[in-house]
Amino acid sequence: MNTVYERLYKNEKELEPELNIEKDRTRNIKGKEKSFIINNLYKILVIILIYMILVEFNKDLNFRAIKVAFFFPSIKFGGRERVIALLLSLLSQKKMFIFYLITEHGILDDEYTIPNNIKRICLIENKINIFQAIEREFVDILIYNSYDEQMINKLNELKNTKIIFYNHSSYFLWIYLGFYDFKETIYNIYKNCKYVISLIPFENDYLFKIWGINSFYMDNPLTFEYDSVIPSELTKKNIIMIGRNDPNKRFDIGIKAMKNILKEFPECKMYLLSQASEELEALIQSLKLEESVLFTGFKADIQKYLQNASLHILPSLSEAYAMVLTEAKIFGIPTIMGGLDFLALAKGGTIILYDDNPDTVAKEAIKILKNKTYREKLGIEARKSIGKHTNQLIAKRWMKLLLAVFKGDEKTYKEIGSSGIKEIECEQILKNQLKLIQMRLPHFKDVTLEQLKHYSLVQ
Repeated sequence: MNTVYERLYKNEKELEPELNIEKDRTRNIKGKEKSFIINNLYKILVIILIYMILVEFNKDLNFRAIKVAFFFPSIKFGGRERVIALLLSLLSQKKMFIFYLITEHGILDDEYTIPNNIKRICLIENKINIFQAIEREFVDILIYNSYDEQMINKLNELKNTKIIFYNHSSYFLWIYLGFYDFKETIYNIYKNCKYVISLIPFENDYLFKIWGINSFYMDNPLTFEYDSVIPSELTKKNIIMIGRNDPNKRFDIGIKAMKNILKEFPECKMYLLSQASEELEALIQSLKLEESVLFTGFKADIQKYLQNASLHILPSLSEAYAMVLTEAKIFGIPTIMGGLDFLALAKGGTIILYDDNPDTVAKEAIKILKNKTYREKLGIEARKSIGKHTNQLIAKRWMKLLLAVFKGDEKTYKEIGSSGIKEIECEQILKNQLKLIQMRLPHFKDVTLEQLKHYSLVQ
């Protein structure tokens, strides 16, 4: 009788062929798995690398879009409102952001259009305030423009929302309007905001640096792209003035200048792309200029007026950027303006007058309208001076600003926030503006350069 061990051995021998077959099958399967891993290793490594890049790129963005809201009363009329509409059109194409427009009122007639993917929040219609809107939408960055010190201070107390104060005014305008107590009001608004956008190189790189304000220079977007327009032929004796009808624009200087201009060019027309006012209409009637000076009312599309103009007059007391100047330059139209040498695009195709006399304006206008070669030379200079400004570059600068603010990257914010203007140029601008202030405001005739620089003015 076989032992247990003999029986086990006999069974193993009988099963050996089947066991060998199974071993071969197992060996083949393992070989295929190994071959698959080797052949696809590079694909696996590429997928891992892409994933790591995406994680690195998005780690500061918390894997979600950054929510940015613009808060303005409305987007109807005015250069500031037009800028916001243009900006939203540019920025709405950026994938990593969600943009909001918060206004006090609902959609108004004749307001500037904004893209459909911009979320509109109307405070009055929704019966909420700005703080409730910010909290409801989890806004990361609020871009704000209102010279309400109390409101700014409350907004700056928000813990989860960063505030950018979008300055659309100029230092000199506050002087002319009578805000002499600057250190107690406007200065505090600038000073209390961690982030301030400035449209004026002179202020951003010179005055604000002296005052210790953390500002960032930004160009306004262009209404028209440089290569998308047909410049004016500068052949018609048409003059344009454009803007909101308020005392700061001083349209009366241009209107009074027309009296002498018409003596040389009776066929000349002046188009005021603005709302009429009783005061200006009375002035036009008193000078018997009803047939030559024409109000067009507010026009969202001003292109046809620009293409038919040979001269632009900008007599404003002060401006922050002057969108109308950029528009005139793109269409190659010379500009006569009153002392606005601090504007970003002041140079190129412009005649800057440090004199408010309408006769001086008329003299320069006649010189330009009479001399075709001179007029065309100024037009070429105007076009050339704005050729490097593109909406694509402006959008990129906005992206850098918003990312730096969102991340709290103070180093990047300061490095790219300069306009590049030279200090010697800023000092000359300050001297020129001091002379204008002394001329226009007799009670400031004894103000010194140092007082103006540090705003130590006393009424």
